[in-house]
Amino acid sequence: MAIAVSLSGCSSWSPRTQELPAIALPAAWSTAASPTSAANDPATSLAQWWQRFNDPLLSTLVAQALQANTSIRSAQAALQQSRALRDVQSAGLLPDVSASGSVQRSKSGGNDASNSFRVGLDASWEPDVFGGKHSAVNAAEADTQVAEATLADVQVSMAAEVALAYIQLRGQQAQAMIARNNLASQNETLQITDWRAQAGLVTSVEVEQARTAREQTSAQIPTLEASMAKTRHALAVLTGQPPEALQALLTDSLAIPQAADDLALSIPAQTLRQRPDVRAAEQRISAALARVSAADAARYPSFSISGSLGLSALTLGALGNGASVVNALLGSVSVPLFDGGAARAQVRAQTAALEQARVAYESVVLTALKDVEDALVALRGDRDRLTHLQSAATAAGNADQLAQQRYNSGLIDFQTVLQTQRALLTTQDSVASTSADISADHVRLYKALGGGWF
Repeated sequence: MAIAVSLSGCSSWSPRTQELPAIALPAAWSTAASPTSAANDPATSLAQWWQRFNDPLLSTLVAQALQANTSIRSAQAALQQSRALRDVQSAGLLPDVSASGSVQRSKSGGNDASNSFRVGLDASWEPDVFGGKHSAVNAAEADTQVAEATLADVQVSMAAEVALAYIQLRGQQAQAMIARNNLASQNETLQITDWRAQAGLVTSVEVEQARTAREQTSAQIPTLEASMAKTRHALAVLTGQPPEALQALLTDSLAIPQAADDLALSIPAQTLRQRPDVRAAEQRISAALARVSAADAARYPSFSISGSLGLSALTLGALGNGASVVNALLGSVSVPLFDGGAARAQVRAQTAALEQARVAYESVVLTALKDVEDALVALRGDRDRLTHLQSAATAAGNADQLAQQRYNSGLIDFQTVLQTQRALLTTQDSVASTSADISADHVRLYKALGGGWF
């Protein structure tokens, strides 16, 4: 029986969690099996989900992509920029102190020219009485959290892209191997048919039919080889390398990596905590809230204190001994009286931006739920499909052997042989592609659950 929980009621990710929209979430996925005891086991962490495929080469490629991919490096630079801008805002809370020095030479009428030298310190400070500056710092801090979550989101996407491309390559290699095996069988069939034609047991029609089947299978291989080359190129670029860099590493055919089926599914609220796009949307609400506060504080008076302390002398040497001490202290207040309603309009604008962030958060959460449900539906459907295809492939293999034997004995015509060969090639190809689809479904599920970031 499904129950509902509020994301804002069971999450403690943000200092402003209470401002998050309350979204009702199901207690269990509609297509998932009953939760297991492993659901709360730390060993089921999704941080490095690609290791669950037990393919060292896949793990190596993902690690390379997370280090060298250009999109990740760009997101890292954006994070550094965001942190620097946050530090700029934080510096505004402190006094501003500067040193100054000046030299003046003046002459009045017929009097001799005179010099004056001055050195000193100047300081100014604007007390944050109404919290406007602190709100700006909070907004900058939230922006930094958004940048961190965005980097994590890029990491999640990049790990998934590498895994999907790698699985696609292994699936293409499996399909190419199936095509070559069937081509070898069709070559034998063509040879036997040619011998039977020479013996007058069949006509040249059967020979040409066998040759047609052989050439059709041969035509599939160049297409698969081109697809494999393109996939290798894509993997190389994803790992930050030139397109041909992985040619030697990925030429050999290996089995399609399969993930373990013991993935522990947690309740949606726990799952959503792992998704960096949800975290980013949450922090955008925090930033919008802070900007509302900053805009509201701008409507109130601002205060400033400035002062200077220095030495003044007629000669440079006198600055160290006998100089006059000059000091000043100034306090000021600025009160907005009339701005045509600009300050209030700014508050309304930031409030509208906050509402946009809240709606965007709801959209991200709903999309996250959809991603998980879609991945589960696809995984369940492909598993059922593979079970039937494997049975069909076994039957097609048996039928092909029987047809070859009966044809060699002259008990059936060549059309039956062609049909069984086509059925065998089609079902074996479907088994390979569906196996790759299941692995890809696992990748999409891990991505939907928010796995792949640190």
